[in-house]
Amino acid sequence: MKNKLRKSIIFANAINEGLEIALSENKKVYVMGLGVPDPKGIFGTTINLQKKYGKERVMDMPLSENGMTGVAIGTALGGLRPVITHQRVEFALLSIEQIVNQAAKWYYMNAGQLSVPLVIRLIIGRGWGQGPQHAQSLESWFSHIPGLKVVSPSTPFDAKGLLISSIKDENPVIFFENRWLHNTFGKVPQTSYSIPLGKAKIVKKGKDLTIISHSYMLLEALKCYNFFKERGVNIEVLDLRTLRPLDKISIVNSVKKTGRALVIDNGWLQYGISSEILSVIIEDAFKFLKSKPVRIGIEDVPCPSTRALSNYYYPRTIDIAKKINSMLKLKINLDPLKFSPDMHLDIPDPNFKGPF
Repeated sequence: MKNKLRKSIIFANAINEGLEIALSENKKVYVMGLGVPDPKGIFGTTINLQKKYGKERVMDMPLSENGMTGVAIGTALGGLRPVITHQRVEFALLSIEQIVNQAAKWYYMNAGQLSVPLVIRLIIGRGWGQGPQHAQSLESWFSHIPGLKVVSPSTPFDAKGLLISSIKDENPVIFFENRWLHNTFGKVPQTSYSIPLGKAKIVKKGKDLTIISHSYMLLEALKCYNFFKERGVNIEVLDLRTLRPLDKISIVNSVKKTGRALVIDNGWLQYGISSEILSVIIEDAFKFLKSKPVRIGIEDVPCPSTRALSNYYYPRTIDIAKKINSMLKLKINLDPLKFSPDMHLDIPDPNFKGPF
């Protein structure tokens, strides 16, 4: 029997449910990270877990990311299934040697006899002028490494299902969450379910152009879809969901159908996720293209700390719409999408809540 969808819950609650299900189904699962047992529970994602499962399975950790990642790898090799949470992706950079040289390599070096079933939750996203050291999207860093799987959900439904699958996986998974998604709503089954890693999803079907995206930028893509649909333009929207392994088949099949590809990246364009996707399209769907593929990403400079500069740094719906107009040779009036001067792209929705 299929899981029944109940009324909507927020993305953060979906993560919380995924963790609780994993903890309840398998006593080998444990969760740790800075702020995990705090009252606000990592943007609400770990609330009440320690109260229910105890300090030995849901715990804070010292300010020693490299050392604690080594502990997690060691316990994973010993049969446990750790989940580490970092409130900022940048904090995990202090443990990059453990992730890249140890966790990602064990399965290969031991001919599949040993593996590291470790999940590392990395929270990304802009906000409050946090600037160059606390607002980066570094998905491409981890996606470059053989031995790692990289997941980046966009909806509460996918967040829960992909997290459960990641915890069950026998090898290390880097699980990216954009904190601007934590208060978005969606229908999610209350029971346990899994979504296969490495499978993209057609969110909206279309025939004129394919938009390929993931994480928060999918929301901007869907705004464009609705805007152009009202004006008779039929756009297909593809949510990658998993960045490694990349679902090349779904990407190519969609582009073959529409003949046009617009890739929206959460990060920088150079050497990024969009570069890899464009390579796949050129190599496997070139003869089906009706126009050159196009990509959109953040400006190629470190993230600014000032809100005024942030308005010029982050792409938004109107930037995507301009590319669509150009690719399809349209002259649709984009005034309804113009950005109000009194708004700031560095300030989340008023309903957004975080630990700081």
